[in-house]
Amino acid sequence: MPFPRASQALSRFTVLDLTRVRSGPTCVRQLADWGANVIKIDALLEDGGGEQPGGPRHGSDFQNLHRNKRAMTLNLKDPKGLEVFKRLAAKADVVVENFRPDVKAKLGIDYESLRQVNPRLVYGSISGFGQDGPYHKRPGFDQIAQGMGGLMSVTGAPGQGPMRVGIPVADLTAGLFCALGILTALLERDVSGEGQWVQTSLLQAQIFMLDFQASRWLMEKEVAKQAGNNHPTSIPTGVFKTSDGYINIATTGGRIWERCAQAIGAPELITNPDYATAPARSKNRDALNEAIGKLTEKKSTEAWVKELNEAGVPCGPIYSIDQMFEDAQVKHLGIAQHVPNDENRHIQLVSQPVTLSRTPSRMAARPPEFGEQTEEVLAEFGFARDEIAELRQRKVV
Repeated sequence: MPFPRASQALSRFTVLDLTRVRSGPTCVRQLADWGANVIKIDALLEDGGGEQPGGPRHGSDFQNLHRNKRAMTLNLKDPKGLEVFKRLAAKADVVVENFRPDVKAKLGIDYESLRQVNPRLVYGSISGFGQDGPYHKRPGFDQIAQGMGGLMSVTGAPGQGPMRVGIPVADLTAGLFCALGILTALLERDVSGEGQWVQTSLLQAQIFMLDFQASRWLMEKEVAKQAGNNHPTSIPTGVFKTSDGYINIATTGGRIWERCAQAIGAPELITNPDYATAPARSKNRDALNEAIGKLTEKKSTEAWVKELNEAGVPCGPIYSIDQMFEDAQVKHLGIAQHVPNDENRHIQLVSQPVTLSRTPSRMAARPPEFGEQTEEVLAEFGFARDEIAELRQRKVV
């Protein structure tokens, strides 16, 4: 049966989704949102019950992670279930999983096993710490990766101890990097005709995201410290109190600093020897921030955003999430999208942050119910009606 595609960009690819919780579903969401034929494999137990890690199926988190997919049930611990999965993998383009490295080998669905039935298969794996090495069997969680990856040591105010970032950044970036690796492997397959194993981990993704702080240590042996809301190099850049809230102001380079000083009504700061040069502003950062803050407290956030932008000084309000979605530019970008569904449920989710001119992404289908399209999917993969009935009787699907 035809089903709505989110885009035509990846519509020629079929993806088997074995992922759970967040990092894996984040990866597969990228493929589903660009139109791949994604089949979520819902774990079925021997007694016919199901596992649903990752929160309530109708909860906002699950809905946001699993839109634009179909779902079937399968008991991978049953030998017949493994046989079914291998028949699916033989025709699929991609398999994505985020089990602990030893789990997939025990189930018989590891890359080496599946490439025997489909040498063109691209197999994506996300783990906590890597597929091998001294920590590879450890369970991985976002906050653990934030700590081990160095992020918590540079987040938060100086002297207040390590602080986690407010979003699951290791989970999310590991998922995005895995999706990027899968797309790269699919492009390479067009040349070689062969699939390959794409691997990433929460720890690797988190270290990569340190970016310039990591390179400063590798090249210059400089250990970055916590700086709170202050930018480590562009000064003054940070959070400043207004009469009714807070504002971000960012100055990069001497000319923008001069425009900032003029706009806030303090031209004397430009010639003050304590702030006249970038090294001086860095050395006297706290005093400069205090001087700016005394002035920004005199007007509202809205007034400062208008005046500073008119002066060519980068700035912006600091929104709560509800305020953010009410912003005129956010509404214009249309990143909050409604998901069509026959049940007339209110489903509004975060859309892709990338647009393509000819093959855009859209919210085409609500997340599937548990095993909702099992028979439909099996039939598409060549299973006969009596085979499907037998699989149901044996509680394999």
